[in-house]
Amino acid sequence: MKYIYQLARVLVGALFIFSGYVKLVDPLGFSYKLQEYFGPGVLELEFLVPLALPLAVFIVIFELLLGVTLLLGFAPKFTRWSLLLMIVFFTFLTFYSAYFNKVTDCGCFGDAIPLTPWQSFYKDVVLLVLILFLFIKKQYLKPILPKPLAFIVFLVTFIISGYLSYHGLNHLPVVDFRPYHIGANIPESMTVPEGAKKAIYNYHWKFDIDGEEKIITTQGSYPQVEGELIDYETELVDKGYTPPIHDFSLEKNGEDYTESLMAEPKLLMVAAYNLTKSDIETWKAIKPVLQKANTSDYKVIILTSSGKKAQNVINEALQTELDFYFADETAIKTIVRSNPGLLVLNKGVIKQKVHWHDAEDLEF
Repeated sequence: MKYIYQLARVLVGALFIFSGYVKLVDPLGFSYKLQEYFGPGVLELEFLVPLALPLAVFIVIFELLLGVTLLLGFAPKFTRWSLLLMIVFFTFLTFYSAYFNKVTDCGCFGDAIPLTPWQSFYKDVVLLVLILFLFIKKQYLKPILPKPLAFIVFLVTFIISGYLSYHGLNHLPVVDFRPYHIGANIPESMTVPEGAKKAIYNYHWKFDIDGEEKIITTQGSYPQVEGELIDYETELVDKGYTPPIHDFSLEKNGEDYTESLMAEPKLLMVAAYNLTKSDIETWKAIKPVLQKANTSDYKVIILTSSGKKAQNVINEALQTELDFYFADETAIKTIVRSNPGLLVLNKGVIKQKVHWHDAEDLEF
């Protein structure tokens, strides 16, 4: 029993450390996921949306530290209760999300390992069983280091966690798990390979046959039925192959310029998901970088989901005429964790990518 306990202890501790770390390097990304949970149609807790970022930072640091304290056997009572309460809450959350199909990806492992809602729930059920076992057999939770040394390890972990969070918010994540990492080829990442598995749908056809409603299900073909079609519903059975980048586009005035812009050998793309949420002083700070790119024969574009009114505010403040293109807000948030963020591309390949704080580090 003691060895089984230690195995469970290592598994839970390692999983909490890994889960905390992959979200800790990208706290802004996890805050977006919390906003999705708090928003309308899910938990309906809109008053928590403004607190999503500080909550995200707290949760991921707390999660990682719990993994460390469990492995160390440090503060055992606090660790056991915290683990139990946290996993009970997240098991409920993932079940709610999966059963009511509210959130398509729980964000449990950030962008490192995307999980479907049901996969997230089953993972939490396994963790709940293991944590209940650790909770009940508490006599086996022994410290592996003297208390003063364990506290030093805990403190060092806390400091490192704080630094990683700070770096992710004020620069960019130290590890980029998203498909828009440096070196990524955007056009290739949008391509569906030949022979890739296609999506499978069930079509539920509702007919009036001799005055009686009947539903006939097929996978694509229209059923040969002597009756009047009343309605039909489409159900996704298997989404098939989805390319790493599937929601990227560069549009202007209703036209798609993605292909031509991705062929540019010198392209500076400034991605700002919401212009009204970026400070004017930020744009003034990066203006010299935009001018430098222009003088180096780079094509400079601004990618945003904001409309003409917000675009005009930026142009007036900078006394210039920036070249704006439209894209979906969620897609832009995925591209870069900065509002705005800057990317240098060569024929669709991301060569450089920085937070606006580090715009001067770009090389042209």
